[in-house]
Amino acid sequence: MTLPKQRTAALIIIGNEILSGRTQDKNLAYVATFLNQHGIRLMESRMILDDFDEIIEAVNTLRKRYDFVITTGGIGPTHDDITPEAIARAFGVPYEYHPESVIELKKHYTPEMLNEARMKMAKMPRGARLIRTPLSGAPAFAYENVYILAGVPKIMQSMLDSVKEEFGSGPSLLSRSITCLLPEGNVAEGLTKIQENHPHLEIGSYPFSREGIWGTVLVTRGFSYPEIDKACDEIKTMVTSLGGQLIEEQNIHENCPYH
Repeated sequence: MTLPKQRTAALIIIGNEILSGRTQDKNLAYVATFLNQHGIRLMESRMILDDFDEIIEAVNTLRKRYDFVITTGGIGPTHDDITPEAIARAFGVPYEYHPESVIELKKHYTPEMLNEARMKMAKMPRGARLIRTPLSGAPAFAYENVYILAGVPKIMQSMLDSVKEEFGSGPSLLSRSITCLLPEGNVAEGLTKIQENHPHLEIGSYPFSREGIWGTVLVTRGFSYPEIDKACDEIKTMVTSLGGQLIEEQNIHENCPYH
């Protein structure tokens, strides 16, 4: 069987406030959904501090490993907004004012408001591609396969949507879920054998409890429903052989990151 090439991505969530617990990240689920809609699999997510070394290491590692890297946070006017400068260091290029970004800031702010701190938002790596959004005067940018976006969810979403054409399209991940009234431990051995029979598929198990009754959602993911259906038939046979009750089945064209 020849499988379509799955394009991949990583997300870097940057911000001391996220790791301290003061601010809750709301971008991961949106980014994963966006990528799935474009046939791109989010393979990894890192949450790191506003620290030059941390950002540089994460960016340089992940941009070589995956087709796309998205960062959120750290592009504002304050002293701890260091992401653009860290990106410049990661790529070894000058960190300087972007002419178009300066123009955008001058459109957004009056001369009295456009102080030195706000002007900092116009600085980015030389050669960066500007990402504009009507929701903010602070432009984001992309450099090669790395997309540097704001941390504020609504602004980040607007920025990502404005460059959606750059992510193209590809084979979407499909899945089928089977819910049964058996504890996860009861199906573990049989599920391992089914996974070995279908190496091109990803089979996961997610336990739950409803009114004191334990059950498991068994999710099979792949690019071909015929192959998924074959594995699911084996799963159903296994469940019934163990005396388990099948209570729900669902086919999903994965537009969300978790089922």
